[in-house]
Amino acid sequence: MKFKTVPDGYHSVSAYLHVADAKAAIDFYARAFGAVEIMRLAMADGRLGHAEVEIGDTRLMLADEAPAFNIRGPAALGGASTHFKIYVPDVDAAMRRALDAGAKQVRPAEDQFYGERSGTVVDPFGHQWTLSARIEDVSIEEMQRRLRALSKTE
Repeated sequence: MKFKTVPDGYHSVSAYLHVADAKAAIDFYARAFGAVEIMRLAMADGRLGHAEVEIGDTRLMLADEAPAFNIRGPAALGGASTHFKIYVPDVDAAMRRALDAGAKQVRPAEDQFYGERSGTVVDPFGHQWTLSARIEDVSIEEMQRRLRALSKTE
């Protein structure tokens, strides 16, 4: 029997988050980013061993921490080593929604040298999310010129 090596609904690379409270994270991602829950699998003690949500066209996997297997979230590790970017139609509205849901602002929404308006929040579980929208097409050469000019003023 032939089957797809990448199942429907997934992309070649998928993010998998570990958090201290996966049930609360699912609720937060729904309120903050419009995530739609796809599934959840609970372990005997009630913790989530695996769950999936969709934000836009991207499936995100998550689970509760499992310290016995050295699996911890950003809060337990003292900060995130990665962050996520979500393209949205209205960055300012998306920032307000995330902040109203309980995120904390890391960087306000501003027009960026690379042709996007973006702002960054950190969720209650320690993961950073940059909310962005393309506002102009900028060539790599122009991005480089703008970055050089910007870095001379800092």
